[in-house]
Amino acid sequence: MYRNFYTGLLALTFSLLCFPDLNAQDPADSPAIGRWNLEVQYGEIWLPSWLEVKLSGTKALVGYFVASGGSARPISEVYDREGMISFSIPPQWSGNHDMHLTGTVTGNSIAGTILDHMGNARKFRGNRAPALLYPSPENWSAPRSLLAKGSLEGWTAQQTDKENQWFVKDGILTSPASGVNLMTTDTFKDFKLHIEFKYPEKSNSGVYLRGRYEVQVEDSYGKEPASIYLGGVYGFLSPNENVAKKAGEWQSYDITLVGRRVTVVANGKTIIHNQIIPGITGGALNSREAEPGPILLQGDHGPVEYRNITISIPSE
Repeated sequence: MYRNFYTGLLALTFSLLCFPDLNAQDPADSPAIGRWNLEVQYGEIWLPSWLEVKLSGTKALVGYFVASGGSARPISEVYDREGMISFSIPPQWSGNHDMHLTGTVTGNSIAGTILDHMGNARKFRGNRAPALLYPSPENWSAPRSLLAKGSLEGWTAQQTDKENQWFVKDGILTSPASGVNLMTTDTFKDFKLHIEFKYPEKSNSGVYLRGRYEVQVEDSYGKEPASIYLGGVYGFLSPNENVAKKAGEWQSYDITLVGRRVTVVANGKTIIHNQIIPGITGGALNSREAEPGPILLQGDHGPVEYRNITISIPSE
């Protein structure tokens, strides 16, 4: 039964990809155009994902796709047959198969099936992403510390079924080895965040804003600026210069997030100014962008230390 379902779905996807002109509508009229916050089913859980479809000139639809992990990947062409869309993208990190997505748009909702890079058929569902574009608050509260001097008070492990390797000593939050991610128990909407960090050579971490948008923390000294290196919003926004210090030195971020507009000041230099984050990055907690979310620190990619973590929120 599973094989028949898989074979039938693959044949449908193949026909959509190979015969895109059959009953096709004007690409400019496609209801799929826009950004979509998705969820993909993995057994009993649904993991976050994201899709953008946009018009390229007048002849074709293109886009970007973010899975539950990895970075935003370009889609060379999205096909639309009377509201049923389809596209394929090659593997990024794992698997040996192209991923095929077939879905139907109904108003502000979308649903369908993904044949993933491992050859598994998975259901997905989603809704149009909110705009989240509004003016910056005029007043902000005084900064308050998010880090207790000698305990993890106010923080919790993302993966509660695993051992938490994080600890605090003398005001320094430390993850000595790869393990679980750590997040605040409080959630935030708009904020100004100050955070300092240090890592050894070749290590990697990240600061997730609202648990959804990763600002990269990585040993990037001397590299060309890119969204996947220090200071970038992973896979989306590249800093205007690489200001990374050498591994083993303390560094700092001052990040302002209002709606989906972000400013990143790294080591005292503004490297991203009031730019729009298109959608969630890989590894996000969820895809519910309109909701407040925690500050989440990545702890599964190598050792890292954090200190002097403070936050300001809008005030009247």
